[in-house]
Amino acid sequence: MSVTNLAKAPQREVNYAPRVFDLDATPLRELNLALHQVTDAADEPSWEVVNPKGNHAVAAGVDQPINVEVRGSVGYYCGGMNDKASITVHGSAGPGVGENMMSGQIIVKGDASQYAGATGRGGLLVIEGNASSRCGISMKGIDIVVHGNVGHMSAFMAQSGNLVVLGDAGDALGDSIYEARLFVRGKVKSLGADCIKKEMRAEHIAKLKELLDRAGIADVKPEEFTRYGSARTLYNFNIDNADAY
Repeated sequence: MSVTNLAKAPQREVNYAPRVFDLDATPLRELNLALHQVTDAADEPSWEVVNPKGNHAVAAGVDQPINVEVRGSVGYYCGGMNDKASITVHGSAGPGVGENMMSGQIIVKGDASQYAGATGRGGLLVIEGNASSRCGISMKGIDIVVHGNVGHMSAFMAQSGNLVVLGDAGDALGDSIYEARLFVRGKVKSLGADCIKKEMRAEHIAKLKELLDRAGIADVKPEEFTRYGSARTLYNFNIDNADAY
């Protein structure tokens, strides 16, 4: 009885070493083009960007579950429209980091400028320093954890998702807020229109613990936070509330 030897299927080679882009030598356009051309994250799971030097839109529009390490500070819209990727900025970020983010994770090791996580629809944004004004403006499902403080008008018109602030919040927190949940450990300078202090129930404690765990924060208790949210008085026009619109 003859035995037929079946040829083994060729094994696909996987590049586990990071693919490195030096923005001193390579245009930013080439980096983002290469990131957008990834169709299977298993082929090139790790990427490294060196010498970003404040470039704008670094790793914007990534739509694969890859890991991108940015070694330095970045300008506007880093990780904008991120979908699935894990992006770490080993420095600070300019305005709009994680703007319109869909999913995945962005970690900023330093500070973030204005409107961090603006209009974000999903995923987790962690800022290990402070965030400036309008952090989480018009957020639509994103989770944002800020180790430090946030500036004025943070969570303005925030529709859904969670903003966690371990430090203090500036003026007009949650102005015209919808159904997003705000958790602040420190002081709030003032609340915006229709934003009020709310009861911290068991489900909020559980959700906050989950977010702190995901952000790698182990030495802070959820019970130390105050929850803020919508009073729901601006959902429909009422002449008695005209001054608040």
